Amino acid sequence: MSSWVTDVGYGNWSKRHSIYGLGLNTWHLLRQVIRKLGATRARMRSDSLVNGDSFRAPPLFKIATLVFVSVTFFYFGKHWSDGYQQLIFFQSTSQAPTVSLSPNYNKHFNISTLIQQNDAETLPDKTLNLDPTPSPLLAPNPPPPSDSVQRFGIVDENGTMSDQFEVGDLDPEYVENRGNSTEVDNGKGGSRSFRIKKFALCPQNMSEYIPCLDNVDAISKLKSVEKGEKFERHCPVTGGGFNCLIPPPKGYQTPIPWPRSRDQVWFSNVPHTRLVEDKGGQNWITRDKDKFKFPGGGTQFIHGADEYLDHISKMIPDIAFGHHTRVVLDIGCGVASFGAYLLSRNVITMSIAPKDVHENQIQFALERGVPAMVAAFATHRLLYPSQAFDLIHCSRCRINWTRDDGILLLELNRMLRAGGYFAWAAQPVYKHEEVLEEQWEEMLNLTTRLCWEFVKKDGYIAIWRKPLNNSCYLNRQAETKPPLCDQDDDPDRVWNVDLKTCISRLPEDGYGANVTVWPERLHTPPGRLQTIQYDAYISRNELFKAESKYWNEIIDSYVRAFHWKTFRLRNVMDMRAGFGGFAAALIDLKLDCWVLNVVPVSGPNTLPVIYDRGLIGVMHDWCEPFDTYPRTYDLLHSAGLFSVERKRCNISTIMLEMDRILRPGGRVYIRDSVAVMDELQGIGKAMGWHVNVRDTSEGPHASYKIMMADKLLTRA
Repeated sequence: MSSWVTDVGYGNWSKRHSIYGLGLNTWHLLRQVIRKLGATRARMRSDSLVNGDSFRAPPLFKIATLVFVSVTFFYFGKHWSDGYQQLIFFQSTSQAPTVSLSPNYNKHFNISTLIQQNDAETLPDKTLNLDPTPSPLLAPNPPPPSDSVQRFGIVDENGTMSDQFEVGDLDPEYVENRGNSTEVDNGKGGSRSFRIKKFALCPQNMSEYIPCLDNVDAISKLKSVEKGEKFERHCPVTGGGFNCLIPPPKGYQTPIPWPRSRDQVWFSNVPHTRLVEDKGGQNWITRDKDKFKFPGGGTQFIHGADEYLDHISKMIPDIAFGHHTRVVLDIGCGVASFGAYLLSRNVITMSIAPKDVHENQIQFALERGVPAMVAAFATHRLLYPSQAFDLIHCSRCRINWTRDDGILLLELNRMLRAGGYFAWAAQPVYKHEEVLEEQWEEMLNLTTRLCWEFVKKDGYIAIWRKPLNNSCYLNRQAETKPPLCDQDDDPDRVWNVDLKTCISRLPEDGYGANVTVWPERLHTPPGRLQTIQYDAYISRNELFKAESKYWNEIIDSYVRAFHWKTFRLRNVMDMRAGFGGFAAALIDLKLDCWVLNVVPVSGPNTLPVIYDRGLIGVMHDWCEPFDTYPRTYDLLHSAGLFSVERKRCNISTIMLEMDRILRPGGRVYIRDSVAVMDELQGIGKAMGWHVNVRDTSEGPHASYKIMMADKLLTRA
């Protein structure tokens, strides 16, 4: 017995006696051990009864039991581990230490093939997945070629941000089968629900589709279009919108990065030459082979926007771009060169224009990386708050400001900050034709009744200034028109509100006019913070500062963990902006991008606070499409949006709209409750996004999670 134990002990274990060579002879040995153990145990029991020591066992019995258990476990280990990684056995002798290597050593495996096999057939996991540091005795396998695995988008398998994505490659899933694919879930109680597994591509003629501005049926039924009604929002009825993925134009390429995009974009991304034909002689835009180029000119500043801005600064030094003047509205912006060149002066400009005969001007602006929206002065209030803009600019914007008792200029007055400036560059300013001189006199008369101060006219430009308070309005002669608006009129209520022929009152406490200069105003709680209809009252300043601190910490972690500064990030949208803390954090961390802060109609209207901080934003109902062209944003950020909007509309409708306005290669970051995360993940995958759901810093049991996704290029 003892000689057998010595023979199979760890000291003299040989390859031919290894556990992987166990067979019939070994089983005979095991049976002999069992018999001898039984006889030994019987003798021990009788001896213990005689000696009165039932708890003491001979050492030989303990050793035999240990050997038996060990051999048994080795055998079952062999039986359960067939086809899996084999072990490495070490032997120490008096001569020299040796190593018995696994038969898998120095073999190469196709990991991709193994993964596909695992997808096809699920096997029970019998091994412990460990990734130890390689032993110095063993040479590591050579790494695979760098191009053996092609990654797409922002997050790799370790959760690290990467910009190594390929926009030019197609997603074959959408090429092979374009139809919507659905599946049925059978719920409890016999209920059934339908879920889309894969969205189809829309027809190619929808590549520039803006649902609420391209609703031909609704526009054809308008009773009148004299006041620009056809350029306003006419959204499809519920259920009548698109249910497919908007395709890119033929030959679409990764957009040229900022700041080079300010001066040139790919022709194939915006394949329209109408503006080149109409405005090429005015230094707006030219075509050079496969690119559009932007010399920086405009109809009234053909020598360049920089020279034009210098001229305005000399006319009114108090404008002080980037100091007193931070937020600007450019009406009828063309290709947005005015706003593009203001960016270098620390001024952010909301450039707007209708989708008219020059319908792609806003698309050009966004492709360049300049803030812009499709919007029109017509019959409804624009979706910006009162006292939003420090300067409003109109250069040949083709708007009749004096029509209908000045109703359009009154809307401009509502959005102009108290003490702000209006710069008008148009033919009535400098031409002396009879009709144009009459228009000039009408403009002077109207602005006088609005209590605007006519500051200066120089060359092509005339500039007025809005009063700081209501005193002038109250001191006008009785029956002077336009009158002040009623006390109960809310100038910040803008969603689906008709224009009014009255002057919006200024707050008696000076809110709006008393903002600090840039950049201090970014983190200074504005006075209008106290006027927001919000849950808290006393602690609002603390909430404002806490939100900024919260997003600074979050974005700082994104920058460090996901390397946000290494990928292309220019046009950003925060879909539920709050006080604008997310946008402020991007500025603090010096990320070279701009953010459109969207305030949903389903929550408190914080737009006045956002603009008082020196940021830009807009009101929107996410149950309806957004007024922008497809493929215009690099990053869509959403925090807590879907858990709110799911009570009002279909989540898939919002997600499809996100896909429409997101560029191929663009990113999505969604922070929301666990309750909606599975649905969001399913819809994202159905749209062809690469989706990754991660825990927040609070850990795996937190009520919120983060969904990160990136969009690939899909073509018909």
